[in-house]
Amino acid sequence: MSEVTLIGTRLAEVGREFVFRGESSACEGCPYRGQCLNLSPGTRYRITDVRENAQTLDCAVHDSGVRAVEVEPAPIPANVPSKVAYAGSKAKLAGTCPYTDCPSHAYCVPDGVDFDAEYRIDEVLGDPPHDYCMLDRDLTLVELAPRDDSS
Repeated sequence: MSEVTLIGTRLAEVGREFVFRGESSACEGCPYRGQCLNLSPGTRYRITDVRENAQTLDCAVHDSGVRAVEVEPAPIPANVPSKVAYAGSKAKLAGTCPYTDCPSHAYCVPDGVDFDAEYRIDEVLGDPPHDYCMLDRDLTLVELAPRDDSS
């Protein structure tokens, strides 16, 4: 189910994904707070539509203003332990990883995921992008259900 929110005009393109981080101190006193801060902090979203005829509104956070877009919670590509990597099952991430140069780091520590939460696996994508895991973990790349759909 999509929601209408406001996002910086430079970011407003269909398909772009972002994690809503919540209110900025610059939002205080803004007349558009209700339309901008209507998403769940820490949740990953995908823009599904940009309102073309909507006006650009001034914003203290986004230098080129904000415009109306439709968003929906987005699935999250992530590496999980292979022994639990089955479509429809629930899984947690294996844990944090200090190896930021690893090609799998973004999947081992994905934005918008709580390490203590379980997520439903929508789809098994296959082998992770790394050749070997520096932490000796046996991992599989999956797509986790969006937060609103994973409980």
